[in-house]
Amino acid sequence: MNIVLINPPRENEIIGNNPRIIESERGCNPPLGILYVAAYLEKYTTHKVTVVDAQVEELSYSQLFEKITKLQPDVVGITTMTLTLIDVIKTVNLVKSISNKTTVVLGGPHVHLFPEETMNLPGVDFLVLGEGEKTFKKLLDSIHDKDKLLNIPGIVFSYDGEIVNTGASAVIENLDELPFPDRRLVPYQKYNSLLAVGKVATSIFTSRGCPFKCTFCDRPHLGKNFRARSPENVVDEIEICSNMGITDFLIYDDTFTVERQRVLDICEEINRRKLNVMFDIRSRVDTIDEQMIANLKSAGCQGIHYGIEAGTEKILKVLNKKISLKLAKNIFDITKKNKIASLAYFMIGNPEETIKDIRETFNVMKNLNPDYVHLTILTPFPGTQVYFDAMKSGIIARDVWRDFARNPDAKFIPPHWGQYFSREELNFLLTVGYRKFYLRPNYIFRRLLKLRSWLEFKRKAKAGLGVLKMKAIKKYSKTGN
Repeated sequence: MNIVLINPPRENEIIGNNPRIIESERGCNPPLGILYVAAYLEKYTTHKVTVVDAQVEELSYSQLFEKITKLQPDVVGITTMTLTLIDVIKTVNLVKSISNKTTVVLGGPHVHLFPEETMNLPGVDFLVLGEGEKTFKKLLDSIHDKDKLLNIPGIVFSYDGEIVNTGASAVIENLDELPFPDRRLVPYQKYNSLLAVGKVATSIFTSRGCPFKCTFCDRPHLGKNFRARSPENVVDEIEICSNMGITDFLIYDDTFTVERQRVLDICEEINRRKLNVMFDIRSRVDTIDEQMIANLKSAGCQGIHYGIEAGTEKILKVLNKKISLKLAKNIFDITKKNKIASLAYFMIGNPEETIKDIRETFNVMKNLNPDYVHLTILTPFPGTQVYFDAMKSGIIARDVWRDFARNPDAKFIPPHWGQYFSREELNFLLTVGYRKFYLRPNYIFRRLLKLRSWLEFKRKAKAGLGVLKMKAIKKYSKTGN
């Protein structure tokens, strides 16, 4: 069979509470989920597999139509996230308009959360729940025999007029058995990052599953059981990428530093092979220490992204973050001492958060003194504890995400925690926070001194212009909180 896997355009992405200003990570993210599926199919089947990343190729829908028409696929798989659901539907309709005989399969976090609602969308033939590599292969093996499909966990389809959900498939415990994502199936030279030094960057997963229980975050399709690849397996993939000319990596694990010894072993293996690579990681301040930071630096780590989220212990407790600001300050100082760039994630508009708390968050942003800040407005996403709490407390009157899944509307506005602030007020405060941090004269001077290339200057100048364009259109005057 001719299989085409599509990362759809983002012309109609639901941005909602977070106007896109600083894009530190998105540019370097090839669609690893479908690249893993593609590599698995290439290894274990004889199907012809093509990957279309409409985002990095900047394909319009008319261009995507032409591309799919030329490919004439038997089966199309589409990455599906809730925020890109409108574009997924447009892509499904486009595929079916070319040939109604083409089988359409959706996978990703959205279908895991809303299987019945997604199956009821026109043009959808199958869903793959959870991790897709093995399940998608099994689906293709029996795609024309629905009686056999009944015995394959992890799929949803229509059978005799009824929607059949075969239940969750088991997670893949040994991630080393999976073939590496085949980056040659996409124009990998086009991926880059605001924080990268070289021209070509990529992301990489070294683990799946997050063991922490922050109320605002959920990865339902990957589970809470932390599963890690071996150090040798991770560095094998890095070396393959390096031989392709990819020099910058974002290790995109939710928390790379969960298992201390594994991190040290990965660093040692990179040094043993004398790989000249640079990479960023995502970490928590309570899963990292001075020795680990030093070893990361020796292996080529250029940046560490820390999730701090709030500037008061009160809100950290509400978010179940289970870190302290004192520890955060110590870790940021150690990171700076080792000459590794730091990026801090913060949110505003959290449950129980007042204007005083938000102002303290802005103070902590400056006090920690990271190289970069990524500030967002809390969005209660489907499947998260904060969303269930919002509905239970009446902050959100009904299950708006399920309503959206049933009847997708491009005008849909994601909910915010409207206890004390309107969306307009939070947007204003977001502007204030970004400007307070990035438009400090001493910050700008320090960043200019650290520029390492003309390409880096152009990327960061573009991001800086995004901050300058933010307009504080009104003075925030709420005093009751």
